[in-house]
Amino acid sequence: MADYEKLGVFYLGREWDPATGQATERPLLYDANDLTTHAVCVGMTGSGKTGLCIALLEEAALDGIPVIAIDPKGDLGSLALTFPALRPDDFRPFVDPQEAARRGLDVDAFAAETAARWRDGLAAWNQTPERIAALRAAAEVVLYTPGSDAGVPLGVLRSLAAPRASALAEGEALRDHVEACVSALLALVGVAADPVRSREHIVLSLIVERAWRAGRDLDLAGLIGELQRPGIATVGVVDLETFFPAADRFALAMQLNALLASPSFAAWLGGAPLDAASLLVGLGGRPRVSVVSIAHLSDRERMFVVTALLGEVLAWVRSQPGTSSLRAILYMDEVFGYLPPTAEPPSKRPLLTLLKQARASGLGVVLATQNPVDLDYKALSNAGTWFIGRLQTERDRDRLLDGLAGTGTLRADRARLDTQLAQLEKRVFLLHDVHEDAPVLFQSRWAMSYLRGPLSLAELRALKPPSGEPAAPVQSAAPPAPAPPAAGARSRPVVEPGVAEVVLAGDPRVRPGRYVPRLLATVRLHYVKGAALDAWVTTTLLARIPSAGETVDWEGAGESTSEPPLAAEPIAGVPFAPLPGPASRAATHRTYARDLADWLRRARPLVVWRAVDYDERSRAGESEAEFRARLVHLGRERRARAVEALRKKYASRLARAEAAVRRAEDALARQQLQYGGQKVQTAISVGATLLGAVLGRRLRGAGLGRATTAARHASRTAREREDVARAGEAVAAAREQRRALDAEFEAELQALEAPIDPASIRLAEERVTLRKGDVDVVRLAVAWIPEAAAT
Repeated sequence: MADYEKLGVFYLGREWDPATGQATERPLLYDANDLTTHAVCVGMTGSGKTGLCIALLEEAALDGIPVIAIDPKGDLGSLALTFPALRPDDFRPFVDPQEAARRGLDVDAFAAETAARWRDGLAAWNQTPERIAALRAAAEVVLYTPGSDAGVPLGVLRSLAAPRASALAEGEALRDHVEACVSALLALVGVAADPVRSREHIVLSLIVERAWRAGRDLDLAGLIGELQRPGIATVGVVDLETFFPAADRFALAMQLNALLASPSFAAWLGGAPLDAASLLVGLGGRPRVSVVSIAHLSDRERMFVVTALLGEVLAWVRSQPGTSSLRAILYMDEVFGYLPPTAEPPSKRPLLTLLKQARASGLGVVLATQNPVDLDYKALSNAGTWFIGRLQTERDRDRLLDGLAGTGTLRADRARLDTQLAQLEKRVFLLHDVHEDAPVLFQSRWAMSYLRGPLSLAELRALKPPSGEPAAPVQSAAPPAPAPPAAGARSRPVVEPGVAEVVLAGDPRVRPGRYVPRLLATVRLHYVKGAALDAWVTTTLLARIPSAGETVDWEGAGESTSEPPLAAEPIAGVPFAPLPGPASRAATHRTYARDLADWLRRARPLVVWRAVDYDERSRAGESEAEFRARLVHLGRERRARAVEALRKKYASRLARAEAAVRRAEDALARQQLQYGGQKVQTAISVGATLLGAVLGRRLRGAGLGRATTAARHASRTAREREDVARAGEAVAAAREQRRALDAEFEAELQALEAPIDPASIRLAEERVTLRKGDVDVVRLAVAWIPEAAAT
């Protein structure tokens, strides 16, 4: 297994040697958890900045870390262009015909050349087709196009829906969510609104917060109606009419109404909901790389989308438990205009909050830009990692170094950094990481995704999945003609005291033909299971009113998590359909409420999931996919701890094995030295004996003694030779023990570092039933519904 395939390691390229002007063989491995202190990537056009950031997102996807990527330029759609087979036919739909013509090639030949270039480039950086296939399997890439159906539409205006109960319980989180939502909406209609001083922002925020705290979803039509009759007497200590007169509120309502009446408005309503959890996790808990493309939008619309999305991500961050591991990444490909040094666009405040607080929840914010002057360096003082590419001018380099010094993140010699920045080549970056001892130069690796450049809406449409994304139906922009009065229509029926009535708001562009009656019930259900679960769930049911002698069909009722928007009064002159006689009596409504409570206790047990291999249960309102995603993150944290424990477990054993090898090698060296000395002594003794034999009789007596001594030396030499052989065998045995221990450690390490498949996590279903006191019928009323909105 390559070093860069291990847990929590991002392979971004190879270290760069400025002396030779070449990349070395040392891979640049970046610790994924360093991203929890956020990162900034700076480089001029052509520096390779986008390729580096796409490589970083690829590594995150391979590691199962979900990503939300904001794409102002249209480049990030390339993340969907991964072709494991690297065939020319894979590239052909996405190559640029104009570039092919400039090269004197037809499209087929240019596609073949591009495929060959990508194959060779990937091979040079040890990127195999199998790694591309693993990237495709690891995460789902979804291309969202708010305001357009070219990709997966994104219903940004659905952000007016009430957030989850967990967000409502935290005052600061709710206020941040309200502020981002209102700022985005006002930006869309061109109102420059300061959250603290703007009366438009303050009053709209009060309306939205009040509705959300009541558990009511809002839409733009309902917000227009409440703006004219907000139900607020005072703002602070000043009465509403003095603070924001009715005529001025009406003018703002007309601006919002003009947006509602725009032919292009329907595109903002349809599509997938703007929900951070859904953008990060797909069905079955599979991580997502969600690319939110805004290149096709106007500047005003871009600010609206970015601000609303940042507010949603911030609300998600507030709902997550603390962690020291990287849980998800928020990436913005071009931050120009969204985090400026002096101005205060609506996007700046939620970005600042994320940079300050997202670390605790494991969200890494990665921002990229071409020009250092675009950045508020004080805001980026929490960015622990800087990827710095080639900059256009000396002024840009000075501005960058001044900014880093001002934030306190410049920990290296400025003069040396300035020299290195001036010499950077294309795709060569200076990595300045506060978690490391010193900056390092590296060349970014070849991206596995085909870097096509900005994708057109037509090309995004070609990448759209056939099934698309669950979305609300897109309504026609042109309002239909009013329906004629229905037969039997009359004035509003009279009901007994004690029978509640409400009027549902309809589309303000459509005059209904009549109001029809339904039964609206809002209930609170209390689910308790020991200490593991204690949660209230609020739901609203809308059922047909039965005729005399029949019971309410609650099973077939429509249901939502909050009440539909209500109107203060019915539209004047619109007739009412008849109300069945029993439904006008208070006693009947008491029976309706009693029967509803009985039905809920029978039909509405709460299904929760228990993880068989984890000491965890799903939370109230948490989907199976979200629960699986949370378990995957818990599994990664558990795996990281297990890896560290394994390293500690083997550290002493490996040290002892290494010491045994050194002792055996030392013993062998001593035996070899003794053996060598003994051979010399034996040779001297034998030589002396032979000399005595040659010189004659007088030395024969002495020669006999020498011969005896030579024999003894020869015997000792033989013993020393045997000792050397035994010492050599001991060295081989010690080395073999060390190799076996290394192999055992690597096998256990690889078993721990196996990827966690969300679908493989075993879940057991548990059902929590309701007791008699666990059902609270909060409201039971006759609901008068405009016929066009009846269900």
